[in-house]
Amino acid sequence: MSTTLITHIGSLVTNDPAFGDDGPLHLIEDAAVVIEGERYAWVGRAADAPAADTVHDAEGRAGIPGFVDSHSHLVFAGDRTAEFNARMSGQAYAAGGIRTTVAATRAASDAELEANLSRHIAEALRQGTTTIEVKSGYGLTVEDEVRALRIAGRHTDDVTYLGAHIVPPEYADDPAGYVDLVTGEMLDACAPHARWVDVFCEKGAFDEDQARAVLTAGIAQDLIARVHANQLGHGPGVQLAVELGAASADHCTHLTDADVDALASGSTVATLLPGAEFSTRAPWPDARRLLDAGVKVALSTDCNPGSSYTSSMPFCIALAVRDMGMTPDEALWAATAGGAAALRSTSEGRVAPGAHADLVLLDAPSHVHLAYRPGVPLVTDVWRHGIKCA
Repeated sequence: MSTTLITHIGSLVTNDPAFGDDGPLHLIEDAAVVIEGERYAWVGRAADAPAADTVHDAEGRAGIPGFVDSHSHLVFAGDRTAEFNARMSGQAYAAGGIRTTVAATRAASDAELEANLSRHIAEALRQGTTTIEVKSGYGLTVEDEVRALRIAGRHTDDVTYLGAHIVPPEYADDPAGYVDLVTGEMLDACAPHARWVDVFCEKGAFDEDQARAVLTAGIAQDLIARVHANQLGHGPGVQLAVELGAASADHCTHLTDADVDALASGSTVATLLPGAEFSTRAPWPDARRLLDAGVKVALSTDCNPGSSYTSSMPFCIALAVRDMGMTPDEALWAATAGGAAALRSTSEGRVAPGAHADLVLLDAPSHVHLAYRPGVPLVTDVWRHGIKCA
């Protein structure tokens, strides 16, 4: 395999304690990396870099691991501009708006769904996202959930079965019957195409008993649990996630002290999704409270057409720093290594030999500019699995 040396990186975030300084991001100043195939072969100071087949001069730009977006809903059709406009005009957000997207998604062709997914993944890649999780959940029939997972699986390994997103209109009078479908025939058809199982455990979606049934059925078919938890109000989602050993409890906007204690004592990552609070004018998650309690925190976009229509991890970092009590270092770690933890991956979110060569260069001397200059397109170069793609 040929090798590529990327040198003269002004400040490199490694997220690996074996490299760099003793700070939380383990920075290396005036750094270089060598890529061989899909992975890093060498990481260190530019002055010590070995020779390589090709050389890319970073010209002093800051380098960071590629963003790991561990929560997105990208297999969809349709537009919910009117709903957003209504919220910005004073109407409250409720989970029922999902049904609008379900109707549009069911009516769309496979080609239309895949084209839309591809467009959003390319959009995220240009902004530095090299790893992305994609959920189903806008089909809510056996056929439509399976095709969503198949389409997603052509673009990412992190595919999540979310048949339990909401109860579809045709089961409005029989939610128990829908849970039976989600845990039975639909799960049997979908499990071979997914790595994860998720449920929207929330008032207006699925209660604790229903969520437990969905997750335990998925776990029995070797899927790993994730949970939409405590977004719209206090509820059982976080406690259920920790109890079942879920990889991630996502949203975590409304937490009791017991919820925080449970997250701190377990292995479940708290994934915060500030794009949703921005788009719904809901209270911000208290990241400071979680971090001070010792909870492992991730940041993600929750990119979806209803409540968080952004694919920009830099935007979410800026929101987390400005409104959620995170430092720039904490927010970047959460958007890279934290996301990798939420996906139970040791190959992403860090710059170290053996890790996937996912590297982002910024038109800035420091990663702090991601929060310091919100809205500015700072990403200049992206390598994903060793291939320069942006």
